[in-house]
Amino acid sequence: MSVREEVAAAARRLAAEGLLVGTAGNVSARDGDRVAVTATGVVLGECTADDVTLVSVAGEVLEGALVPTSELGLHLGVHAGSDVGAVVHTHAPYSTAVACVLDELPVLHYQQLLLGGAVRVAPYATFGTPELAAGVLAALDGRHAALMANHGSVAVGASLEQAVERALLLEWLAALHHRASALGPPRALTEEQQADVIDQALRLSYGTTQENPHD
Repeated sequence: MSVREEVAAAARRLAAEGLLVGTAGNVSARDGDRVAVTATGVVLGECTADDVTLVSVAGEVLEGALVPTSELGLHLGVHAGSDVGAVVHTHAPYSTAVACVLDELPVLHYQQLLLGGAVRVAPYATFGTPELAAGVLAALDGRHAALMANHGSVAVGASLEQAVERALLLEWLAALHHRASALGPPRALTEEQQADVIDQALRLSYGTTQENPHD
């Protein structure tokens, strides 16, 4: 499967999961010194390889008939400022709602540590601007996901699959915060509790399949 096909498949999956609606959101993956990114105006639930444009790291179109997403600068900025292989930007409902209210998403559940801890909210900036890209890159420092004030979310990964899974996890965590807040003030995990989780995860190789030892 080509990188353009992989990006299209990731966009369709995110749309099927309800994280991408209509033309809102975009997906990219790095392929050496090239970046495959969804084109602007594409209905992402129907995305095909022809709806994905291949650009250079400087943003020059190399392959594809369609103009890249208006958030190209955001994607290229993240790819240039880190070693990630894929970037997912969504307007997922719960993530976006949290980004309209909080300055960061606190750690209510230990699964959030897979994203690096509390998820920062990048300051609001007009879409498609260098200011937005810079704010998101700063919010991603030491994290695998960030929220964008009054806008949406960004998740990154070494692969498209990992970036998609992190976007899905972020949306679940945002929904959890919403539901917990309806019951009362959410109770965040302390730094000590978070450290204990990390130690336990390392000890148990948490999150990876393991074969049973042979007799």
